[in-house]
Amino acid sequence: MTAAGYRDVSLWLDTVDDDLSVRAALDGDSEVDVVIVGAGFTGLWTAYSLLRSRPSLRVLVIERHIAGYGASGRNGGWASDLFPVSWERVARAAGSDESARALHQALVDGIDDIDATLEREHIDADLRRGGSLFVARTPLQERTLRAQAAASRRRVGDQLGLRWLCAAELESRVRIAGSLGATFTPHCARLHPAKLVRGLARAVERLGGRIAEATTVREIRPHRAVTEHGTVTAGTVVRATEAYTVRLPGDRRTLLPLYSLMIATEPLTDAAWAEIGWSNAETVADGRHLIIYAQRTADGRIAFGGRGAPYHFGSRISAGFDREPAVFSALEASLHDLIPHTHDVAVTHRWGGPIGVARDWFPSVGIDRARGVAWAGGYVGDGVTASNLAGRTLADLILERDTGLTRLPWVQHRSRRWEPEPLRWLGVNLGVLAMRSADVVERRTGRPSLRARAAMHLQGR
Repeated sequence: MTAAGYRDVSLWLDTVDDDLSVRAALDGDSEVDVVIVGAGFTGLWTAYSLLRSRPSLRVLVIERHIAGYGASGRNGGWASDLFPVSWERVARAAGSDESARALHQALVDGIDDIDATLEREHIDADLRRGGSLFVARTPLQERTLRAQAAASRRRVGDQLGLRWLCAAELESRVRIAGSLGATFTPHCARLHPAKLVRGLARAVERLGGRIAEATTVREIRPHRAVTEHGTVTAGTVVRATEAYTVRLPGDRRTLLPLYSLMIATEPLTDAAWAEIGWSNAETVADGRHLIIYAQRTADGRIAFGGRGAPYHFGSRISAGFDREPAVFSALEASLHDLIPHTHDVAVTHRWGGPIGVARDWFPSVGIDRARGVAWAGGYVGDGVTASNLAGRTLADLILERDTGLTRLPWVQHRSRRWEPEPLRWLGVNLGVLAMRSADVVERRTGRPSLRARAAMHLQGR
């Protein structure tokens, strides 16, 4: 693919200040200390953390396309403290409330680390720490979100917990049609993900790391990454391939590639922004089951995404799946419903891509020292901050350092494998339909949907 082709992947890659030229491919067999498969956030944060800790390490990152081609160059740009499974599930898995609190605090600290890295490396990624709003637009959503805020504050206190904003307080921040209030946390930053990932790649190279692009890893073996251009032998091989893990032999059922799609408007006028508000650049979602997410970009657009695209039989990944006209139409309708001032605003970009989902929706970081293989991923779309935490944790694991990060409850977590087909296809797509219909039922009846609860139980959440 040419540089122009990569610009078509997303708004972010289209607007990044980078020529997107492809780095040289691997040129034969080699031996390094650490080889990292995947030049997205996880792989690059791992390389960066390793080289900052031990500059003498020989670190090689291998990427099939270009740095940031996958989810790191396509996501919603939320550097948040979100984790895909509930606080209660983390506490149960860890065996203590303290471990769940430690993971939450580590994610909050990850936002600080991203911010500090941007400043240290002189990367302008449009980061703005405006916090995050989850908006209630029905009485049921209000009750649910109020309860979540109260429970959050009981568990982790006022500093980390969610705060409830009444309708007037929400309107002073951003005007959402039909809103009854929202939960708010200051622990979220809006950013331009492609500027972050491309800048991080350059920082890795400045520290002495090497990035080989246009190189497909065909197989990960103990202490080896086998590519089309040669085999790399290393003390540790890091699998940082997220949804694309399904393409590796033996890992087709490790993570499931679930598509999330986005649209972006043209820049809005000053007059439109005066009516909408949103001057603090909060990230915005609402209380529906079929997730939507939005940010006001630094250049005055609205980038708006959501779920609802089908899972494709056999965990197939294809560029053709990045664009689902029906989902794009639904996203535009949702945007207009939330913010009526966008009705006459042009949508200039439409894109999507797969996110990685473990069978229990629980991300993990780990290492198998006997095989010389480490991994991280399964972020279910909440990976901007989690990948930073994962990279720093992997660096500690690889360097055999016993730290607070290596004792977090997602370290060495093992999810069971996804079911074989056609059970996988049936279960996942029925779950998507259940969540979509649950939103309709709840708006009509005002009562919690049993089908949403059943779908989450089926997903292991």
